[in-house]
Amino acid sequence: MANRLFQSVIHDMKDAVDRTIGVINESGVVVACSDTDKIGEQVKLEGKDILTSLEPVTFDGTTFLSFDSLMKHESAVFVSGDDEMAARYAKILAVSLGSIKQFYDEKYDRSNFVKNVILDNILPGDIYIKARELHFNTDATRVVLLIRINSGEDATVFDVVQNLFPDRSKDFVINISETDIALVKEVREDIDPKDLESLAHSIADALSSEFYISCQVGIGTAVVGIKDLSRSLKEAQVALEVGKVFDTEKDIISYDNLGIARLIYQLPTTLCEMFLQEVFKRGSIDSLDQETLFTIQKFFENNLNVSETSRKLFVHRNTLVYRLEKIKKITGLDLREFDDAIVFKVALMVKKYLDSSPVKF
Repeated sequence: MANRLFQSVIHDMKDAVDRTIGVINESGVVVACSDTDKIGEQVKLEGKDILTSLEPVTFDGTTFLSFDSLMKHESAVFVSGDDEMAARYAKILAVSLGSIKQFYDEKYDRSNFVKNVILDNILPGDIYIKARELHFNTDATRVVLLIRINSGEDATVFDVVQNLFPDRSKDFVINISETDIALVKEVREDIDPKDLESLAHSIADALSSEFYISCQVGIGTAVVGIKDLSRSLKEAQVALEVGKVFDTEKDIISYDNLGIARLIYQLPTTLCEMFLQEVFKRGSIDSLDQETLFTIQKFFENNLNVSETSRKLFVHRNTLVYRLEKIKKITGLDLREFDDAIVFKVALMVKKYLDSSPVKF
């Protein structure tokens, strides 16, 4: 498609340029030319820096100049002659065809299309029209994994992740921001969520062990069809934000496993503040010291088992009972009672949520 576009421009310009002009690809094959008989001919590029030089290169009586819409150059224009006028023609052609190539890439590139879809930068009615133009499979099952860089040299992360998933027809690696990279992965319709977590762990491990890059990975839900990909990205973003509040020690956070934390995250802050005031009528949660809060945490971790918790804390059972009585006296909640324990657990999460001021999507 791009070569036909080049040929059309070359054909329109051949009367204005009194020389043979054309385009070669990265292999040195002539893909467009004012002399159509030359299309398909091979130009020997061995030892020539045509595709790496930013200035015109001349040999065998012809002037070459590389161009492309990306940082890497995959094409070059050529003009017969090795004089100053040939160099000027080459520069004009390179600018013109480079701009056309950039427009073509933006219009037809699949990665750019997927990026527009997940960021909601394309109208729903245009999604399927554009997908047909790109011969894009709209019925496949895909999931979005959002990779957030915490530390390390993040300039190489995009290339690293892209090399981990070389199938550009099914998997798309997309820059979202300076710290976020989205992986749109085609998966089986019956994919096990544990397999997605294993995939996320493999990405994090590869970045950590080989490149000393620390990251977190948020996993959205797998969706069938292309129009719901933006929802999968939002879910991955929510997973990371909720994980930042409630699961700070985790590197892999799945939206499906957020549990009650997802519900709390979606509540208005005013409602959360009212809930805390209602729960802690007798005494504020802020009146509990760090030792008491640590005791509560361990008590929950050991499923409200007094004996097991005292053993893990290396304290006498009566000492733990005294601390629990103290908590009951301050807050009015007896953590040995299941209902009170649930209320207290949720209240701690709500307090943590309010203290974090998370970003909403």
